[in-house]
Amino acid sequence: MRYASAGCLLAALTLGALLAGCASPPPGGVQVVDRNHAGGASTRQRQPVTKGHYVVRRGDTLYSIAFRFGWDWKALAARNKIAPPYLIRVGQVIRFDGRQPTRQVVAAPAPVLVTKAPVSRPVAPIQAPPARTGATTPAPIKVTPATTPVHSVPRSAAGWAWPSKGTVIGRFSSNGSLNKGIDIAGELGEPVLAASDGSVVYAGSGLRGYGELVIIKHSDTYVSAYGHNRRLLVQEGQRVKAGQTIAEMGSTGADRVKLHFEIRRQGKPVDPLQYLPRR
Repeated sequence: MRYASAGCLLAALTLGALLAGCASPPPGGVQVVDRNHAGGASTRQRQPVTKGHYVVRRGDTLYSIAFRFGWDWKALAARNKIAPPYLIRVGQVIRFDGRQPTRQVVAAPAPVLVTKAPVSRPVAPIQAPPARTGATTPAPIKVTPATTPVHSVPRSAAGWAWPSKGTVIGRFSSNGSLNKGIDIAGELGEPVLAASDGSVVYAGSGLRGYGELVIIKHSDTYVSAYGHNRRLLVQEGQRVKAGQTIAEMGSTGADRVKLHFEIRRQGKPVDPLQYLPRR
């Protein structure tokens, strides 16, 4: 009887160990799905893409390509031997694996500076000059980008200001598969402000999951991004000041009205709350 009892006890302990093993999480932890963007955006790693290549399409910029694939724009330019003034063209191959880009025969316009890849536009017909009437022909009017209001905003010691006055509803996560910035609640049409002085290097909706997006280059090290806007009020190449209105808050590419704000240092997302002034 003693041997039978011992055998039963051993079997029970073995079964308990097996059940405990099944209840334990798998190595590496539980898989987390990114639900910060509408539609369940893919869980892209924080590390830059180092395989394959990308073919430049209409509307791309060097900055938007680097932002999309987790690269610092200077490093991406160096890897592809793109020298100043950093010309890109539609159909150009941007490689991430360090291999020499292959040439492609593509019918594309002349290269442009790091702005949106050019769009073919119809040529206006040539018209005969108007008959002289003796009146002086007025000088042509020079069109410049509209200047949006610049608000007086408190700035941190590092020079950053809050891009919106709303409440933070989504925080940065150091895990690359989660939030790469912060989400700020607000009202539809509320002004979105530049967080620091800089130059607009992207304004459009070509990056999936960000809706209407503005990217501002502040230095060779830092860029900031402002997503889900209703309307963009600046254009590429425009200089902006901290506190200047650059967009209207919206819900494009999102499930609610909010501003998605990111700061990237040498292409890597960092926690904006470490740079913004305390509230």
